[in-house]
Amino acid sequence: MKGDEARELLGFPPDSRPSISQVKAAYKKKVWDSHPDWFPEHAKSHAESKFKMMQEAYSCMMAATHVRVVRKGVYGAHKRGSSTLIKAPFLLIILGTLSLGGFNAHRAYQRQKEDFPVSNPFLP
Repeated sequence: MKGDEARELLGFPPDSRPSISQVKAAYKKKVWDSHPDWFPEHAKSHAESKFKMMQEAYSCMMAATHVRVVRKGVYGAHKRGSSTLIKAPFLLIILGTLSLGGFNAHRAYQRQKEDFPVSNPFLP
């Protein structure tokens, strides 16, 4: 199915360029009107063929209006100044943890040294 036929089936002018949300809204409206379950038995075959045409038109229009989305990441993350802002808190957390951890380890070592003195001159 060509784009012009699909646009006309969904109710758009032939040379228009509808957005994705407009295509979805028009498709829902047209499918609701032509769904085979809403028609009597003798008209179901015609409604079913019309319904399939609407589905084909919708898939054609969605393929034509497909937009590629590219992730750019955080705006300005590759600039020189922003990397320092990101690294500074991380470095402070690491340095604080190491210094406090080292202080606690030294206190634990001194406490163990006082509780269990050794006579080995080679141990500190």
